[in-house]
Formats: sequence, structure tokens, C-alpha cells
Amino acid sequence: MELFETMGSTRHEQIVFCNNADAGLKAIIAIHNTVLGPALGGLRMWPYGSEQEALDDVLRLSRGMTYKAAVSGLNLGGGKAVIIGDPRKDKSEALFRAFGRFIDSLNGRYITAEDVGIDVNDMEFLFQETNNVVGVHQVHGGSGDPSPYTAFGTLQGIKAALQWQFGNQDVGNYSFAVQGAGHVGINLIRLLRDEGAKVFVTDFNKECVDEAVELGAEAVGLDEIYDVEADVFSPCALGAVVNEKTIPRFNFKVVAGAANNQLATEESGDELAARGILYAPDYAVNAGGLMNVSIEFEGWNRERALRMSRTIYYNLSKIFTIAERDKIPSYKAADRMAEERIEMIGKLKLPHMGKPHRFPGRERNNNS
Repeated sequence: MELFETMGSTRHEQIVFCNNADAGLKAIIAIHNTVLGPALGGLRMWPYGSEQEALDDVLRLSRGMTYKAAVSGLNLGGGKAVIIGDPRKDKSEALFRAFGRFIDSLNGRYITAEDVGIDVNDMEFLFQETNNVVGVHQVHGGSGDPSPYTAFGTLQGIKAALQWQFGNQDVGNYSFAVQGAGHVGINLIRLLRDEGAKVFVTDFNKECVDEAVELGAEAVGLDEIYDVEADVFSPCALGAVVNEKTIPRFNFKVVAGAANNQLATEESGDELAARGILYAPDYAVNAGGLMNVSIEFEGWNRERALRMSRTIYYNLSKIFTIAERDKIPSYKAADRMAEERIEMIGKLKLPHMGKPHRFPGRERNNNS
């Protein structure tokens, strides 16, 4: 693959390859777009099969963050980082401290956060080396685990979809097939059950399923989830689960969940629309976690985080309105909404060049 040709096609601004043999660090930072502000996106640690696989993943994820921030009305750009390694056995203080120094060298162009394979303890090590990290523990003035806010925002997106498709948002009157009961999924299930909804659940992890069952959900097999008689399919784990093989099995009227990259292809989105199944674009639905950590720039507050997450309802309503007005599928309407905002702001200023960030009420213990 020709790297600059790839960057041209994906319109990435910068790719940073980070290597520290002593710490065992092999990482990639991808900055997609900084027109709206500094690139913010989580750090993922995963045992990728190849360096090319890691590069493909970080390029795809960072582009998604640009669109997520834009459609959410945030003054942030899109970026992402991946560390090649097994989070179960390859973590160390040296690894994260070394990566923290790479982040700090970008002088604020990229701000990291927690993602797959990373927890708040890892964030502590990064925080010792750079202030350009959000989602740190609340004792430091951070917001901690973003999962509850991602789930709360997902519920707002679901309510918007219910209102558009059925004319009401009475969650308790509907049934949901939730795929994935991890950090976000289990919080969403709890919220759905609190409102009296019927919930079916599946997950690779039996302990996660058991926890969901204790909340009143009904367990089904991993493959059976696509055949469930439910009103809403809510993917909260894997990407590309809405595809040419699964769509013909759907009995759902709405697809709205927290997983990233739910559509395997654009044709999958077209097929949902053709079948009258309302798709709530994933990056608009799952923006609650991003909204939550973005508040740390001005001083984190739980009530403000929840209030901001409620705007997801209105963002989805706008997307559905654009789709109906322009006679296009909802996934294209979401892209159009994001791209128009980036273009508009892009006429006002140059890309974000990076500057130190201040986080009110937050102290960093730098022992370097």
C-alpha cells in the first residue's frame, strides 16, 4: 500500500508511528481532521494480526471520530490511536509512559481517551506524561469511565428513532434485541429495563449474559439474536453485523445501538431503507461518551454531561428530517450533516495547529 496515496484517499492529515523497543511499544496515531478543533479519539490496545491490520483499523476509526464530533456539534476533530499488543499480558507502566510522551510531543493536536483493551488504570500512566488525555479518574478532576454516558446517549438516540418510526418514545412498550452486554451494553440494558422494556440479550461472555439476565433480560444464542421477534435491534459489540446475510433475517423495525461501524457496506444501509427499517447512524447514537469527556476541557460535571447527552435525541431527529427531505438513507444524511458543518467552519479558520490544554480542577502528577 502506498501510504501517501492512502492518506489522500481517506483525507487524513497526519499519521504518527510510535516505536520504543525498550518499552515494547508499537503504536500508531492517526489524525484525520482538525478543522473543528484538536483531534480527540480513544486509545485501543489489540493483538492485531499484522501492522497493516492495525493501520487499517486506526485509519477507519479516526475518520469515524471526525464525523461523530461534527454531527454532535462539538468543537473537536477526529483522531484515534492503537497499540499493537495483547491487553491481557503486554501492559506495563513503561509501555504507557512511553506512549504518553509521544502524545505529548504532538502539542495538543491529538487528545486520547479510553477505548477497547484500555482501562482507567492505564490512563493514569498516560496522565503522568501528558495533559492531553481525558477520561482520567475522578480524583484528578476527570470523568472516569465513559460507558454509562455512552449508554445514556444511546437511549436518547433510541427514543428519537422510536418517535420517528412509531410516533411515540415509550420505551417500555417495545422490545429490544441487544447484541453485546459489555460496559456499554449492560448499562443500556439496565436503562431499558428501568423503563419496563422487554430485552433479549446475547454476548460471547457468559458472565455478561448472566448479569443481564439478573436485570430481567432473556438470553438467546449468538446467532439467534438476528431472528428475534423484537422492535429494535441494538448492536453494542461488533461492527459490520448489519450485512447482506443478516438483514434478510431481521424482524426489526429499528436498528439503533452503540457499536461502531454497524453497516458492513453502504449497500447494507440502502437495503435497510428499502425494507422500511429505520437506521439510527451509529456515530450519532454513540456520541455520549465523547460528549462526556469533552466537558473535561472546561471542568467536568455529571449533570452537564447528562444534559449534553440528551442532545443526541435532537441530532437524530435532524438526521431523519434530512433523510426524508433529501430522499436519501439515514446514514447518508448523517454524513451530509457532518460534512456540511466541517465545510462551513473550514471556511473560517485553518486546521488546528495544536496548543496546550487547560483542564480546570485537574492536577497532573508528573513524575518524569
